[in-house]
Amino acid sequence: MQSYTIGQAARLLGVSPDTARRWADAGRVATHRDEAGRRLIDGRDLAAFSVELAKAGGGEEDAPSRTSVRNAFPGIVTAVKLGDVAAQVEIQAGPHRLVSLLTREAVEELGLEVGMEATARVKSTNVHIDRV
Repeated sequence: MQSYTIGQAARLLGVSPDTARRWADAGRVATHRDEAGRRLIDGRDLAAFSVELAKAGGGEEDAPSRTSVRNAFPGIVTAVKLGDVAAQVEIQAGPHRLVSLLTREAVEELGLEVGMEATARVKSTNVHIDRV
């Protein structure tokens, strides 16, 4: 079975190595030592812990988001128009005004409001909104 170092586990969990180390020290995830003395986490244990962490909404608040979308426009939300099912969000990113049509549920989950920072991510003909 594959095992992961604390650093590898941290990268997979989207947290700092210090956070992963603290979790291991607290017994939240089991570790063992290899012949070189490094602490390792069994793959099955790490998989189970990652599911537990996701269900609990864990992870670092300031952890960077991961995305395959490369065209990012950080800016400020200038308008939010909510319909029964759909919503329209406008972001001013420097000289660029970007408009995204998304579900009302997505806007509510992200907590998007006029005046807050957000990043519009553009891929092909879609605009994705990430809360900062």
